[in-house]
Amino acid sequence: MTGTGAKGAQANASERKGLDYRPLAGSPDEMLGPDGVVRPVWRHFLERLSGMDAVELERRIERADRYLRDAGVFYRVYGGAPNAERSWPLSHVPVLINDREWLALSEGLKQRAELLERVAADIYSENRLVREGFLPPALVAGNPEFLRPLVGLKPAGGHFLHFVAFEIGRGPNGDWWVLADRTQAPSGAGFALENRVATTRAFSDVYAETHVHRLASFFRAFRDQLHSYRRGPEDRIAVLTPGPANETYFEHSYIARYLGFMLLEGEDLTVVNGQVMVRTVAGLKPVSVLWRRLDANYADPLELDQTSQIGTPGLVQALRAESVTIVNALGSGLLETRAFPAFLPAICRRMLGEDLRLPSVATWWCGQKAERDHVIRNLDRMVIGPAYSRLPFFDDGNESLSGAGPKDRNAALVARLERESHRLVGQEVVKLSTTPAFVDGRLSPRPMSLRVFVARTRDGWQVMPGGFARIGASDDVSAIAMQKGGAVADVWIVSDAPVKWSTLLPPEETFTRNMPGSLPSRAADNLFWLGRYIERAEGALRILRAWHGRFAEYPDREQPLLADLTAYLDALDIDTEETVPESLVMNISSALYSASNIRDRFSPDGWLALNDLAKTARDFRAKVQPGDDATRAMTVLLRKLAGFAGLVHENMYRFTGWRFLSIGRHLERGLHMARLLGHFSGPDAPDGALDMLIEIGDSVMTHRRRYNVATARLTVTDLLALDQLNPRSIFYQLNEIRTEVELLPNAIVNGQYSSFCREVLRIYNTLSLMTPEAMTTDIYAQLESDMENLSDLLAKTYISI
Repeated sequence: MTGTGAKGAQANASERKGLDYRPLAGSPDEMLGPDGVVRPVWRHFLERLSGMDAVELERRIERADRYLRDAGVFYRVYGGAPNAERSWPLSHVPVLINDREWLALSEGLKQRAELLERVAADIYSENRLVREGFLPPALVAGNPEFLRPLVGLKPAGGHFLHFVAFEIGRGPNGDWWVLADRTQAPSGAGFALENRVATTRAFSDVYAETHVHRLASFFRAFRDQLHSYRRGPEDRIAVLTPGPANETYFEHSYIARYLGFMLLEGEDLTVVNGQVMVRTVAGLKPVSVLWRRLDANYADPLELDQTSQIGTPGLVQALRAESVTIVNALGSGLLETRAFPAFLPAICRRMLGEDLRLPSVATWWCGQKAERDHVIRNLDRMVIGPAYSRLPFFDDGNESLSGAGPKDRNAALVARLERESHRLVGQEVVKLSTTPAFVDGRLSPRPMSLRVFVARTRDGWQVMPGGFARIGASDDVSAIAMQKGGAVADVWIVSDAPVKWSTLLPPEETFTRNMPGSLPSRAADNLFWLGRYIERAEGALRILRAWHGRFAEYPDREQPLLADLTAYLDALDIDTEETVPESLVMNISSALYSASNIRDRFSPDGWLALNDLAKTARDFRAKVQPGDDATRAMTVLLRKLAGFAGLVHENMYRFTGWRFLSIGRHLERGLHMARLLGHFSGPDAPDGALDMLIEIGDSVMTHRRRYNVATARLTVTDLLALDQLNPRSIFYQLNEIRTEVELLPNAIVNGQYSSFCREVLRIYNTLSLMTPEAMTTDIYAQLESDMENLSDLLAKTYISI
């Protein structure tokens, strides 16, 4: 890097303290202009960066990474381990762009968004573009994203597109190109927010000194627009997600929480008389706006993909009734087709009466002879790929082939072009611009593309002042995909003057207290079972700790108490031959899975604590030995589980979701204690069984204070079954369940108890009249059966709506 005078000093700032930067030959660079001088928008950031030593940089980077870990930001990698979660791959150096350049770019993106809206409206109505020859019929009719059941349907909100994204890159001449259009279910907006938070954790002082445009006003305007689509004040707005197995599920839950929308899956919804309704614990509630994050084909198994298990039957019928606005409209994925950009310039002149301001990467659909011949003549500078693919070449795995290959392979490629012409598209090889990224502690140039988001608002199309930069893992452009090891970076749109501070929240003087909305039945089910699985794991841990403690004292599995306890555990499918039984790990994993289904309702600290518990349990399986070692391991797991339970207890808002979680915990604890007492408190129980019960019930000190005698059947029964103040007793659990159930929706209507509430009261009242002498094995067995029935009755009342 060279320069003279002041410019040279600024340009060479990047060479101080080991931050030297050498751009790639032949590629434009975001930080350096064509003359090799640092662009003005980068100078302040680079000056501050060059003043930081390696230790400070490492500390700042760790601060950002710690935030991402604590927030639980992840994405899923397909292939290899099933649904493997990976840490968010943040590239800590943001991409800086001057807002004057961004303004010009934004105008081109707004034009393109409006053009795509009109194309979608034409394809699904009059179809003039095909009739007049602007679009080949085969490109529409043969496209798997063309959904015939949607032809002629007018969107309820009046528009097909509401939220679109564009993958853009800077070409060798410094101009921006559109690499791909994202209209199906654009992802990344939530991740752009997280990138901003994490990056500002690393460079909070630099960010404060730099006039960076905020993102909140963009999201506020889009949220307000979605609210305007509601048909009534009680109608819900929801983010429709494919579920936790999707690679961007974290973003779905994050954006729903950020904007205050419900997060729903297809099974949460039903269509009644043409109206989309969400199943909640308070009954069916109307939904009039769905921001879908699943592909359109899967949205309705009745009229679209019949194999879909994540859609909602009847959703297309609701669209016909114009009772729901879907963002974006079903069928809009057609516009992402890789061959479409070849026709957009002419379509733009036809529909908007002006030239396309932002060009696409040069594209030729090979279904036309002249275009096919051009591709074949220029094969060495082409990438050949599927015409109907919705992915750019660097995202489509191995579907695209470079024309610059061996002669024999190219001969086969030419033959394929002739044979399958309408299925193939040729695109010029793209050489993207580079941007600085930290590699091995130094700034290095890496290929970059930007994903920019455009939303429909009350004032028309609005472009997010920032975005989501994808950074290559190497010099290879195809390595910018995250599934191939690519990273992501924040995008700072920088002004020369101070920018307006914005927030998603209303002014303080308009403060209102919003009550939480109705809880979806699926969320209630997951919360209930989260409570049960956690308590089931705790019960197993306490029994296993007692088993290994006694085995350490006298390592003979045939001693009466140990043999009886082993038989009890075998009946529960807990194998004492395994130091940390697989069934225990599975219970913790099931709790983790239940929590993963309600990420939008789960605190980051609770999620991290539960993940830590699951990881520790898996690690212990491989290295813990029976006896004292296992006893210590069970104690460690109990402490971690108690930490998780404490976080949930102290932090979770006491509303309907909390009640289902609590009911699950108390029900499982009551079942656990009823089984134990029924098995070990009878007259034929082996010696030491009563002391063990008090130990498992974590009531040793309480027993000493409450009773001035040694453990006896009646004192143990009184303390662990009937004591209303002992948080381990059966009666305590039923009292807590009764309290929570009476506060559930529709538990008491017009003075009448629901059948579920009546059954809870019956069991509670029955036990409240019992004495220690009356508690027999048969009574415990009946209690266990009655409490198991409560679980089924709860599901019938609140879950299976």
